[in-house]
Amino acid sequence: MQDLILERTAKTPQVEFMALERKLTLAGRSIPENSIQFYGPLLEWVQAFCPEAGGRVEIHVKLEYFNTSSSKCLMDMLKRVEASKCDAEVYWYYEEEDEDMEEAGEDYAAIIQLPFKLVETSADH
Repeated sequence: MQDLILERTAKTPQVEFMALERKLTLAGRSIPENSIQFYGPLLEWVQAFCPEAGGRVEIHVKLEYFNTSSSKCLMDMLKRVEASKCDAEVYWYYEEEDEDMEEAGEDYAAIIQLPFKLVETSADH
């Protein structure tokens, strides 16, 4: 399966979905004009990848900020991973003192039945 790589823009996150490494990373801001259009290919990739992953998959979410429609798409992506019975673990990164992102991670962890690790980072990383 081919990797899915998208460069970060002012409104969309960097995407690095690496099949052989079994590592999916989203990093940056997620405020696209059309979240469904942006996340559609990501959801399709996850849907195709998870059943044949062949081992533990790491999902790294390093978002600085995301809007409501991005939140729904992210939830959809994680639910697809969960439904696929993929052996996956989510790493949710938030900057120290960013209570909103920390709480968002806690909310996802409470809803999604996947191992979830909240990872605090320093603001100057």
